[in-house]
Amino acid sequence: MEYGEVVPTDAPDPSVEAEARVRSVSFPVFQLKPQPSLSRAPIAGFMESRGAAGREELAVLFTYTLWRYPEDRSDPRNEVELDERIRRAIEEEPPWGRPAWLIEQAQIFRYPMLWEAVRTAWHASPDPQLASLPQQLIDHTNHVLRNSFRAELGLPAGPSTSTEWKVTAASVAETTVNVDGHDLPALQIDTDPFVYAVGFLVDEYVVCTTVLPRDSLPFLDLALTTYE
Repeated sequence: MEYGEVVPTDAPDPSVEAEARVRSVSFPVFQLKPQPSLSRAPIAGFMESRGAAGREELAVLFTYTLWRYPEDRSDPRNEVELDERIRRAIEEEPPWGRPAWLIEQAQIFRYPMLWEAVRTAWHASPDPQLASLPQQLIDHTNHVLRNSFRAELGLPAGPSTSTEWKVTAASVAETTVNVDGHDLPALQIDTDPFVYAVGFLVDEYVVCTTVLPRDSLPFLDLALTTYE
């Protein structure tokens, strides 16, 4: 049982449940190609919407830690600059203690994060516009920009009506992406100064989109594989 923000030391590791849920979905899920410069965050994200007929949409999202010097993960050059509040949250042990999994997972905040970088989205009855690959790619890109680049975009801490920063359909162009060792037709957004995005159509119900910070690209092999 949790009281406020206190997580009891015997609380179960939520990554176990998240992993089981990823493996239970009825559609193929995709991930960045496993490579030394990446570690997938232990807890997958999910976005779900339901209507009168049941589940209408389900998306699985993977976040990654980026290792700029993967040959030595203890190299301090892998770390990001932390403000004092975050550093204390990582390093200081509360009097009531924390579960071992929480102590371990807190360490990922020391390193660059590719937040919700890969999203595989399924729609029960795909809307020709809203569920289309171009729109899903735009929506994912703007989602990452809004949540990971607020300072760079000059967005206030609270709600904002500003839209000048958003990518639009004019930014979408054709390309290819490597998936399971094969180059597939894809769409990309390569006009934003902060992120690069690429996506492909899996089938009539499923699309996969990937949004990455531009400064991470030199360290990555931008390819995707089916999550087994």
